[in-house]
Amino acid sequence: GAAARPPAARGRGGARAAAAGTIGVGASGECRVLSSTRAAGPGAGKPAVARSPCRWRELSSLKKFDEIKKANQAAAKKLVEDQLSSSSEDDDEDAEVKQGKILDKTFTIYTSQTDGDASELERTRQYMNEAFQSGAMTCLICIASVKRNQAVWSCCGCFCIFHLVCIQKWAKDSLFLVSSPLTDDDFGKKDYPWPCPKCRFEYKRSETPNRYYCYCGKVENPTVDPWLVPHSCGQICEREFRPSCGHKCLLLCHPGPCPPCPKMVTTTCHCKKARPVPRRCSAKEWSCRLPCGRTLLCGQHACENPCHAGDCQPCPRVSKQRCICGRQTAERLCASPQWQCDQVCGKCLPCGNHTCEQVCHAGPCGDCPRSGKRSCPCGKTKFTLPCTEDVPTCGDSCDKVLECGMHKCSQRCHRGPCEICRQEVEKQCRCGKHTKRMPCHKPYLCETKCTKIRDCQKHQCRRKCCSGNCPPCDQVCGRTLGCRNHKCPSGCHRGSCNPCPETVDVKCNCGKTVIKVPCGRERTIKPPKCKQLCSRPPTCHHATQEKHHCHFGRCPPCRQPCQKTLTCGHLCPVSCHDEALVKQTGLHQSAGPWEQPSEPAFIQTALPCPPCEVPIPVECLGQHEVSPLPCHSANPYSCKRFCGRLLDCQNHTCMKECHHVTKLNSSADGKKAGPECSQCEEECTKPRPAGCPHRCVLPCHPGDCPSCLQMLKIKCHCKLSVLYIECLKLTCADLKEKELLISCRNQCPKELPCGHRCKEICHSGGCPLNCSQKVKLRCLCKRLKKEVQCSKIQEGQVSLECDALCKEMKRKAFEIKEAEAKAALEEEKRRQQAELEAFENRLKGRRKNKRRKDEVEVEQSSWQKYKNLIMLPVFGVAVVMV
Repeated sequence: GAAARPPAARGRGGARAAAAGTIGVGASGECRVLSSTRAAGPGAGKPAVARSPCRWRELSSLKKFDEIKKANQAAAKKLVEDQLSSSSEDDDEDAEVKQGKILDKTFTIYTSQTDGDASELERTRQYMNEAFQSGAMTCLICIASVKRNQAVWSCCGCFCIFHLVCIQKWAKDSLFLVSSPLTDDDFGKKDYPWPCPKCRFEYKRSETPNRYYCYCGKVENPTVDPWLVPHSCGQICEREFRPSCGHKCLLLCHPGPCPPCPKMVTTTCHCKKARPVPRRCSAKEWSCRLPCGRTLLCGQHACENPCHAGDCQPCPRVSKQRCICGRQTAERLCASPQWQCDQVCGKCLPCGNHTCEQVCHAGPCGDCPRSGKRSCPCGKTKFTLPCTEDVPTCGDSCDKVLECGMHKCSQRCHRGPCEICRQEVEKQCRCGKHTKRMPCHKPYLCETKCTKIRDCQKHQCRRKCCSGNCPPCDQVCGRTLGCRNHKCPSGCHRGSCNPCPETVDVKCNCGKTVIKVPCGRERTIKPPKCKQLCSRPPTCHHATQEKHHCHFGRCPPCRQPCQKTLTCGHLCPVSCHDEALVKQTGLHQSAGPWEQPSEPAFIQTALPCPPCEVPIPVECLGQHEVSPLPCHSANPYSCKRFCGRLLDCQNHTCMKECHHVTKLNSSADGKKAGPECSQCEEECTKPRPAGCPHRCVLPCHPGDCPSCLQMLKIKCHCKLSVLYIECLKLTCADLKEKELLISCRNQCPKELPCGHRCKEICHSGGCPLNCSQKVKLRCLCKRLKKEVQCSKIQEGQVSLECDALCKEMKRKAFEIKEAEAKAALEEEKRRQQAELEAFENRLKGRRKNKRRKDEVEVEQSSWQKYKNLIMLPVFGVAVVMV
């Protein structure tokens, strides 16, 4: 299998296998070395001894097990150390809460019981925060973090914390370096100090720490308590305040300096004028702000400054003052009353020959400096001469000691300095190896270079003609310090270099939150958490970004409203989309189904603003309604109603769907139809005058219809004649005229209720009821008759009664009707009897012929046979009588 893969795919193991031999796979799946040769060495080219596959597997498994076991043990050990360390890297909120509780507990007595100002605890709080913060407590000697469970020592000058072992070694090495140049006789006679690695505060040899104490020095080997400040005993500090005021620190055992004394004392002001008031001991010196009033040094004025500490300032006033000699007067500060002018005194001395050459002075000028006994230049002979004469030389040898200090001047007494020594002497060089005759004033230095090793024990002296007391090495050490950032700036020295004195500011991203760490620790310590707001300029179009705390990396996406001005003039209300994450698709095509799908790629890009959704009141095209529409689609629209505008005909409205109407005139009515509206094609439907059956000849039009000029075909009142009358005359005529126009002038053909024809001319309405026609009046039986006026009969004024004969005829007729009724009843009974008998016969089966119908012969009665003969004469007589 390994031989089948390319060399790049085999890896190191495959390459070794290919170089060493051939590897095969057995039937059971185990690897066996089929053949191999030694690659190099004494037995190169010879076959190698093959190991058993099972044995090889067992050794490999045991080796792997041991490696995993060691790795797990190391991880467990590291975990335990990290749990006990003071520089644990827990940045959870629980750790911050726990730290805050410990600090509050430490400051309880200072703030609550004595009402101390918490602002004065900032320096102490900073040290305590560094004690909690991950990696902030660093030993400057070994450049390593200080753990909770490690013994430490704190400097009383700079309060820097070191490992106890490191500071002991530091003190030992410092004492050795200081005492190494001493001789055996001098060693131990002087107690040389050793310095603090940071502030160089010097400690005596006896002050070298040898035990582990808490910060306040009460408890030796304080126990590790997670609820206390690291390396603290948890008791009240009780160290004396600095500067000493007689009180002691009230905080719990803490690192760093003690805060100002919070005790209350009664003190007065600086000028002692104000009444004593209670104040904090740390601020017991105070000013009442009243004028000081103390007499100044000038003795004339009082101090006008507000109450202050210390001596008063010089008097600031200006006055005219004379100089010391009294010749000049000038305005000068009152604080400096004595001053000298630039004039030479010039007063005549007592000798009367010379004047005083001193500049402005007080008191007498004194005697003439040339008076009395004066010596010659060599000082051997003294002369008494007037002040006007100079002292002559004595002529003797000078004999003054020259600059060489060995010879004297051989010249005669002379004025001025002596010459240099020119005598030749046998001189020895400074190193004592060579001698030479040369002038005494010239130094003699040979060219031999000193080969002694300087005190640094690294470099030779190499100074020409060295006297043996070689100076300290003047070369710079230049070794890289433990911080790996700087080189040792000290002169070349023995032993290890001092720790890097530099401190590095580890800043947050904005630089406002800073913690100082020893140089070299800035790579491993985490940046401080900054409570300031992020000051980066926004990456979007906004002038300012959302408020969030200082951070590293990219700022969170902007969630502010976009507020860009859209084309419509409104502001975009959605969240900022200048840096939106957009998924990229289709960039990578898989090579085959075996390739795993990759994560989608996102890019930051600015997206365009979405369409404006601000509701805008928009009127429809036909001005029927106003609806709020999104701004991006706020265009005139059709409300789907009928237009409804009044057409030019003034009778109908536009029936088109809501549409745009162009106003031809600005003052036109908004309800009037425009050129886009439909044209009225209806007929005129205005109501016609009463009686006019014709339509208007014009199409639908405004105003009144024209007069109807058509001929109206109309029947007269009697409905017999057809008349042609102008419609206009008929509709405009009154009732009388209409009555005459419609009349045909003929007799009315209508029948009166009595049955006679109306005697009036063609008229409207009902005919008169007073009929004058003569009619025959008959009795009820129609036998008797009489002529009378028809109207009287209708009114019931005239009647004709039947006589005896009429009554006899009525009786006979009645009898005939009764006889006919009886005969009809008997006939009906016989018929029903015959039908009953026929039905009974069919039931009995006497007649079996089904094809023939049963015929029942009914014998007619005498009435039926002779009724026609009887009734005809009777009816004939009745008719004749009527």
